[in-house]
Parts: sequence; C-alpha cells; structure tokens
Amino acid sequence: MATQFSVKDGKQWKAPFFTIWSGQAISLLGSQLVQFALIWYITVETGSATALAIATMVVILPQVILSPFIGALVDRWDRRQIMIVADTVIALATLAMAALFALEIIELWHIYSLLIVRAIGGAFHGPAMTSSTSLMVPKEHITRIQGVNQALNGGLNIISAPLGALLIELIPTQGVLAIDVVTAAFAIIPLFFIAIPQPERDTQPNGEKPSVLREMKEGLDYVLAWRGMMYIAGIAMLLNFLLAPASSLVPLSIKEHFGGGAMQLGWVNSAFGVGVILGGLILGAWGGFKRRIVTSILGIAGIGLGALLMGIAPANALYVALAANFIFGVFQPIANGALGAIMQVTVDPSMQGRVFTLLGSASAAMMPIGLAIAGPLSDRFGIQTWFIVGGVACLVMSVLMLTIPAVMNIESNHQNAGKP
Repeated sequence: MATQFSVKDGKQWKAPFFTIWSGQAISLLGSQLVQFALIWYITVETGSATALAIATMVVILPQVILSPFIGALVDRWDRRQIMIVADTVIALATLAMAALFALEIIELWHIYSLLIVRAIGGAFHGPAMTSSTSLMVPKEHITRIQGVNQALNGGLNIISAPLGALLIELIPTQGVLAIDVVTAAFAIIPLFFIAIPQPERDTQPNGEKPSVLREMKEGLDYVLAWRGMMYIAGIAMLLNFLLAPASSLVPLSIKEHFGGGAMQLGWVNSAFGVGVILGGLILGAWGGFKRRIVTSILGIAGIGLGALLMGIAPANALYVALAANFIFGVFQPIANGALGAIMQVTVDPSMQGRVFTLLGSASAAMMPIGLAIAGPLSDRFGIQTWFIVGGVACLVMSVLMLTIPAVMNIESNHQNAGKP
C-alpha cells in the first residue's frame, strides 16, 4: 500500500519526495547514457548529418505535436500511474532494442522507433512529475527544489557523455541499453509505495468528466486569460528561439573562430556544465528573491551577458569563451528554475499538466525555426553574429520585463486565469 502524506506535515514531505526524486535522478542518468550510445552508433554507422538530424527531429516532434493532448490526459489521469506506465514502457522498449543489438539485426528505423517511444514516454512523464512536485513540496521550497533540479541536470550533462564513451569502449551497445533498464527500476519501484497527492478533478453537472478536447481548450483559455502568463510564454518562446541555435553553434565557433579542436570544445562544455551546477546550487541554497520573477529576470540578463561575451570574444582568446560559457551556465538554472517555480506555485494544480505541456510545446516549436534562421545568418555575417544577437536580445528583454506590470506581478495576478 502506498504511503500517504501531505505537504502540510512539516518536514515529513522530504523523505517521500526525495525518495522519488532520487530514483528519477538515477533513471535520468541511464536515459542519457542510452541517448549518447544511440546517437554515437548512428554517427559511426552512417556518418550522415541527415541521419543525425532525423534523430533530433523524432525526439522533438512528439513533444511539439502531442504535448497539448498529453497535458489534458495528465490532468485527467492519476499522475503516479502515468509515471509508472511511462517509465515501464520506455524500459521495455529499451530492453527490446538491446535484444536487437545482441542478435545483430538492428536497423536504423529500429533506433528511430525507440527514440520516438522514449520521446512520447518523456512527454507523459515530464509534466506528470513536474505537476506532482508542486503538490508534494511546500510552496516556500519550490524554488530551491528547482535549483537542485537544475544542478542535477548540469551534473548529468558533465558526466553522462564521458561515462557513455567509456562504457561503449568497455561493453557492447546492448550492455549500455541494459543499464537503462536497471536504472529505470530505481524510478518505478518507489512509486508503488509512495502516494502522490492528486488535484481535485472537474466534472460536468451530470457527474461525467469533460472531454479531452474540452480540457485542452480549457488549458488554452486558462493561459489566454492570464496576461502575465501570456507574456511569460512569449518570453520562453523567444529564449528558446535565441538560445537553442546558440548552443548548437558552439562547436562550430570553437573550430572556425577560435581554431580549437575536440579538446577545446570539451573544456568549453565542461565550463558550461560546472556553471550549471554552481548556479543550481546557488539557487537551491539561496531560494531567490521574494519575488521570483526578479530572480528569473536576473538569470535572463546573466544569460545575455554570457552570450554577448561569447560573441565578442577575440579569436585568440579562448579563455574568454570559457568564461562566457561558465557565466551562461551559472545563470541558466537561475532563470529557468525561478520561472519554473513561478508556474508550479501559481498555476492551479488541476491545470498544470495542460499548461506546462502547452508552454513546452510552444517553446520546443521555436527550436527548428531558430536553427533555420541562425544557420544562414551565421554563414552570411559570421559565426559569432548569432551570439551577439542573442546576447543583446536577452539583455534588452530583461530590461523590458521590469517595465511590464503584468510580468512583474505574475505571482499575484492569476486570479482571473481561465475565467471569461
């Protein structure tokens, strides 16, 4: 029987939450090892940029296309069961893929299929876990938990690639895939014993649940009626538009502008990862300003500073690029963590699945658009141009946010959300 608890129970929320959180963290490491192993396999076997681009798209598209539907289902179904089923399906698909590798009958379409399954599972699991966190953790600790999450992601980004490379040298690909199946058990088993609080469900006057399409529309109406959230959605989309291409252009910048190689790129990636960990730990210990939006604005300004510094760095000053990526890394979890905390605290728990997936879908849709524009622009005006454009835009955006009352008061102006 699952253990019941309430966030009102003082410190009693910590043990059940961090038990689930720790299992999810272990599982996330396994997932990143699988992602690395499969992408590396595609790289070695095909040597095709098109094949890698397809692999990227099959990961992104399910989130863009299906997230609005999934969000309605996350708000409708039991979120603990969603996480159990999503993790189990992903683990079984990975196990099947390991068998195909072991039998040496693996095909490229098999890998794409697994990546799609993992993407769909993640599209269910992510909002279910995020919306459950706001029901498990007291509001005053949400920002700190966001900081811890950001630090975790930074740490995994540092260790998953070298660990994955080491494992590929030591064991066959199916062995790496099998590790993910084991780590998934750490995420699934605690969910059988720890209950997750569920929000109250809306019902029709006749006692029936509204249709999925109606619940999707309710999620959209909820966001559209909340001016502050509309601004935040636009800001998130613009940040993704600016920063996704910047991240993808870093290897080319190191090679063409700074004249570096794989080792120099590794230094830059490590500087970014260390920055993310430090920024996440700072946010976790500090908790941010009382007005979380001020913390997020500070983070956006810091990101802009890092991007701008990367763009204006002289070709003979790789150390400036290291400093720029470190700054970028420090402020990214401060911006994202505070923004995530705002949504977890202010969005009605019964609407969080729909709202989070709607915003996530809109933001993810900006990534291919940004890449399509940044590539030709960088080819025409130089590889450093996009960093300067992105950095200046982030700095200007952070200043403008301070002048918009709906943004500055977003934590107190959500009462009319979803109302006509």
